[in-house]
Amino acid sequence: MSRSFLVLYGVGGSGPDHWQRWLQQELEKQGEKVYFPEFPDKDQPDKGAWLDHLSSVFEEIPQDEEVIVVAHSLACIMWFHYAASQPNRKIQRAILVAPPSPLLKYEPVMMFFPVPENLAGIATVADKTLFVLSSTDPYCPVEEASHYLDLGVPCVILPKMGHINVDTGYGPWPWILDVCLNQHISL
Repeated sequence: MSRSFLVLYGVGGSGPDHWQRWLQQELEKQGEKVYFPEFPDKDQPDKGAWLDHLSSVFEEIPQDEEVIVVAHSLACIMWFHYAASQPNRKIQRAILVAPPSPLLKYEPVMMFFPVPENLAGIATVADKTLFVLSSTDPYCPVEEASHYLDLGVPCVILPKMGHINVDTGYGPWPWILDVCLNQHISL
């Protein structure tokens, strides 16, 4: 069975130096099929427009293909909304990096909240879900990370890595490539 990687970014997109762009290039070098959609108004995201665009991207991916979702930041919340509305789409894995706190009060993301109520059920839409958090993420303080830690899915908390983006040194990130390709976590 063939597989595709679907890489989803948050507010502002993922510029050329971001780990998601690096990941896309590395996966393609390995011969993997990668979808990296460009969402409208990435600096002022609109939940409806982003979900519509995500739905159209999923229509391009063959139904019989295994899909691995790799989402960063706001894209994790977008993924929750999509998964809640499309529970029949089979997802092999969802790797959710630095999701913002459901309690976050940050204007560009407010229309994506609240998160869907059945978060535990949504986390199981994928055969395997992995949360990757940071102990110093300004958009999801550790005390608010329990919203994700309590879902009963694997979670890795990286020490002092901020929002796991370019500002905190995440351009090339071999660890995430290994997780994507090999389905295991090595620290």
